Amino acid sequence: IVRRAYMEGTSTIFGLCQSLKLPHRVVEQVFRSLRQQQILDVKGIMGEDYSFTLTNAGHRLAVNRRRISHYAGPAPVSIREYHKAVRAQMAKVKVSRESLMKALSDLVVTDRLLDQLGPALVSQKSLFLYGPTGNGKTSLAERLMRIYEDTVLIPYAVEVDGQIIVVYDPVVHERVGEPGSQNDGRWVVCKRPFIVTGGEMTPGMLELRLDTASQIYAAPLQMKANNGILVIDDFGRQVMSPRKLLNRWILPLDRRVDYLSLRYGVKFQIPFELMVVFSTNLDPSELADEAFLRRIHNKIYVEPVDATVFDAIFEQVTSTRAIPAEPDSALKLRKLCRQAGARELRACLPNDICTIIQWIKEYESEPVEIRYPDMERAVKLYFTRHTAPADDIFGTERIE
Repeated sequence: IVRRAYMEGTSTIFGLCQSLKLPHRVVEQVFRSLRQQQILDVKGIMGEDYSFTLTNAGHRLAVNRRRISHYAGPAPVSIREYHKAVRAQMAKVKVSRESLMKALSDLVVTDRLLDQLGPALVSQKSLFLYGPTGNGKTSLAERLMRIYEDTVLIPYAVEVDGQIIVVYDPVVHERVGEPGSQNDGRWVVCKRPFIVTGGEMTPGMLELRLDTASQIYAAPLQMKANNGILVIDDFGRQVMSPRKLLNRWILPLDRRVDYLSLRYGVKFQIPFELMVVFSTNLDPSELADEAFLRRIHNKIYVEPVDATVFDAIFEQVTSTRAIPAEPDSALKLRKLCRQAGARELRACLPNDICTIIQWIKEYESEPVEIRYPDMERAVKLYFTRHTAPADDIFGTERIE
């Protein structure tokens, strides 16, 4: 309250209630105590509210408090309260093949893959998606949040040993409802967190980050993702080596708790109640040892698609984008990909080729439609040149 009054210059009890997310009775009680200590100087009365500033003693106190921290935002919750809230909000989902099909309705997914994903989501344990690139691992991971229909409370900040850790991040937390709609304004009603990190991930993102100027800590990724999902995309291609990450998280994944340290060495425990999704096109055995992989119970291989699924994806893409296509376009595209050197059909090909055709048509100022010459041009743009043809796994017919 003193730091906030220092920052504002002239404050009111009601204004402090709004900015600090505290009940009126709490702010009023502190106001009266500080006034008795001659920390605050009342400048006027507005109805039932007071307008006040800091006295000289108040300014000295504020300066001393700012040496500890500049934080003057919504009041923090205790680390104990945070533990209780996260444990109470552990995700419990009911998933069936039908509900999963609905959640993934904008993808073409086989029953086999659905029946692997279903139990993994029921478990709410970590998930390892692996397989060749371009077959929908990231698309699947991005849609897993659709299985959640509830909301969670996320604190603006948490206090540990007198230090402030900012948890709520409007970049990754999606607020639901109006501010202050719940009883305790220090908590924000949000959708369950969903955070994606890729090649930019560094070791520092998993630890507390202290802003030395303000003496305020920022919560690490796993703390922001509690009660939700954290996707590590392109696992194995981060600045942080896979082995270092796995060693860092081998115990949190097993025991559901993590340990963080303040700058002066105080170590404390936080909950690790999140679903970590590792997505990679690298061989899992080259990324992690058996001890780590054992702690990830759900490992799903996302394989290349067959001709039937490929054609269904093509039909879905053209239908969704309302792009007219000549008959047997999916078949012709499969053969063109074979001739260009593709050794397997990948789920991304129909969407990527249709996108390139749209670019071609925009360049030529023509209406978008899919014809064989357009697909041929798009495939040549898309694939790199091979010196030898690929194994003939899609048939030997050539398109005349």
